[in-house]
Amino acid sequence: MGILIKIVKAVTFVGGVLLTVGVAADPMPANFDPIAAYSIFPPLKPNGTADDALATGRVKLGSFKMAERATKPWRIAFLFPHIKDPYWVGCDYGVITEAKRLGIVAKIFIAGGYDDISGQLREMAQVTREKYDAIVLSPIDLTADNPAIAKAKSQGIPVFELANDSTSDDLTTKVTTSLKGMGQEAARWMIHDALSRGLKSINVGLLPGPRGAGWVSGEVDGTREVLSKAPIPVNIVDVSYGDSERRLQGHLASRLLRDHGESLDYIIGCTGCAPPAAAEVRKAGLQNQIKVIAYDLTGEIAGMIQQGYISAAADTKAVSQARVVTDAVVDFLEGRDGPVPHTILIKLAGC
Repeated sequence: MGILIKIVKAVTFVGGVLLTVGVAADPMPANFDPIAAYSIFPPLKPNGTADDALATGRVKLGSFKMAERATKPWRIAFLFPHIKDPYWVGCDYGVITEAKRLGIVAKIFIAGGYDDISGQLREMAQVTREKYDAIVLSPIDLTADNPAIAKAKSQGIPVFELANDSTSDDLTTKVTTSLKGMGQEAARWMIHDALSRGLKSINVGLLPGPRGAGWVSGEVDGTREVLSKAPIPVNIVDVSYGDSERRLQGHLASRLLRDHGESLDYIIGCTGCAPPAAAEVRKAGLQNQIKVIAYDLTGEIAGMIQQGYISAAADTKAVSQARVVTDAVVDFLEGRDGPVPHTILIKLAGC
């Protein structure tokens, strides 16, 4: 967590751009261990999600090894939805450290949040006009960025995807994790815990994040899939969508507790949703009744698990995803390796 704090203090915002040159005072990692990942190749479902690729493509389980230093300072634009929570700070850290190690120029553009698709589209237009060597996009919406991705490709700029999903077939490579798997892991842990508590049924509220984002629909679909096969009845009392901004999520959690607090057993929330939900549960004095589970892991959430405020989290390895996509872009620009995967899925870890 100390590393993340140092990064937050060091960054400088200029308009929508997060300047990343010379950010981290900590020593840059000389290397990282190979990262377990699925490489997925065609043929696969057209205009599909990363999970569709996993279900229909040619899948190879292996490990992603770090790229060699670049032979020139490639200019790569990274477009993030926001940097309001530790997940995206972790992605920023992964990009910065790899860019320094590889000797490339990385500039990170920040939209105003998941309700700012127009801002992200303006940034896509800008970086396309400025002819970056490559673009790495974390889409705000599952489909809204697709025309902008196609335009960049038509102008010879390869577009990669990081973390958030889209249905564009014009991407060079997606680097993410199984978004349905996030929901599945969280739901499986909840059912196991409920059985160990002796519950005969489960009432759960979901705070998955912003409606329309690819990772949110994946979380919810994966959760519902596992719950439909649960050995005891499960009632999803509410699915409250909203931007992962902390104050809004605190409001959504407070409303969930107001309407269902007496009967609620669990809340499952995204990285920006679970911490304020846990705070609202404690404020209401319901921490002995309601357990909070996170769809993903950050340094903050790991600390809250240690404190007992959050019970469990899946781990999609945000820093690893950021490192892998940065390396994949450099390998592509350098013309290295063999066939380029359609999708690289970082293997999930539960905790």
